[in-house]
Amino acid sequence: MQIPSSENSNTSRWRTLALLALAELLGMSLWFSGSAVVPALTKEWNLSEGAASWLTLSVQLGFVAGTLLSALLNLPDVISPRHLFTLTAIAAAICNGAFGFFAHDVSVGISLRFLTGMFLAGVYPPAMKILATWFRHGRGLALGVLVGSLTLGKATPYLVNGLGSQNWRHNVLFISLLAVIGGLVVLFFVGDGPYALPAARFDWKQVAKVFGNRGMRLANLGYLGHMWELYAMWTWIPFMIRASLSLRKSDSSLAEVASFLVIGCGAAGCVIAGLIADRAGRTVVTSWAMAISGSCCLVIGFTFGASPILLLLVAAIWGASVVADSAQFSACVTELGDPQYIGTALTIQTCLGFLLTTISIELIPRFVNLVGWRYAFMILAPGPLFGVISMLRLRGLPEATKIAHGMR
Repeated sequence: MQIPSSENSNTSRWRTLALLALAELLGMSLWFSGSAVVPALTKEWNLSEGAASWLTLSVQLGFVAGTLLSALLNLPDVISPRHLFTLTAIAAAICNGAFGFFAHDVSVGISLRFLTGMFLAGVYPPAMKILATWFRHGRGLALGVLVGSLTLGKATPYLVNGLGSQNWRHNVLFISLLAVIGGLVVLFFVGDGPYALPAARFDWKQVAKVFGNRGMRLANLGYLGHMWELYAMWTWIPFMIRASLSLRKSDSSLAEVASFLVIGCGAAGCVIAGLIADRAGRTVVTSWAMAISGSCCLVIGFTFGASPILLLLVAAIWGASVVADSAQFSACVTELGDPQYIGTALTIQTCLGFLLTTISIELIPRFVNLVGWRYAFMILAPGPLFGVISMLRLRGLPEATKIAHGMR
């Protein structure tokens, strides 16, 4: 493949990053569109706490099923990731729209949310692969921007719910429309980069090879420690904020906007971490991010019922640090794995991570019932600790010289 001139390539890659980040934000806004309207569903459907939890868990499980199928069939590597992104983003939007139109009880709601999550498996990993075809240098920053956009996208339903219609169905349908637009942006305005490789042949052995690669194995273990914390925090911190602010008799819409800001802080964390990682090393950045977020797991509970400013300050630090490292785990996989099957390796990584999140998401409400919000989030702290150990072990391996052009 002919590589375009440096100037044209540089302009094109930043344009692609901006468009892909926008599409990712719009597409992944579907993720918490069900969780954000739980207060309304609780009144309309007499939703129990367990059923509310399953509205999020069903998306996670759907995503796991979708990524498992995608990885086993090597879908991001044997077909165009642009087309895969578009088709699955629109399919997920249709399922989410059906949730807004037709769901009148929790069983139908959970089924449609599962399908939404399953199709979203074709949105996130392919987007990372597309970016890898544009960025060799600065890949940590590029993926940081992408994951930052994903983070803003997942926070968006809370903003829409806080500022939008009083009818939750209208809000869900609006989010579905955003995802359709995201899919079309990739189809018509995003292309493969100069480092794209020809479509790979189907190879079922690629799944096993991911586990046989020592460097990728440790990067994935670090990612698992990170994921143990991330989605449980994203899922339940809005509930904690609502409960804490309700004790202060605050306006309910304030809790929704605050939830958007807390989760949205992760976008800034991703970009900053990406900038630093390309210069100081990915294992250093991921270790520091997990050390900070793990500390927040231990202290956030003591702000429950206290000053809203103190609660939101600690929550914002947690929101910024808890996802700051996410893109760097993916960057490690793209640098340590077989370039021909990057899409498969990324999909396996996300599949395992999201499978683990189903456990930690389910545990938080159980611990809230046992010990209250003051101590419930502490059960997440072992995840980042395990992640730090894994990434420091990776840093000491010879394979680590492939990461960030030798910056480890």
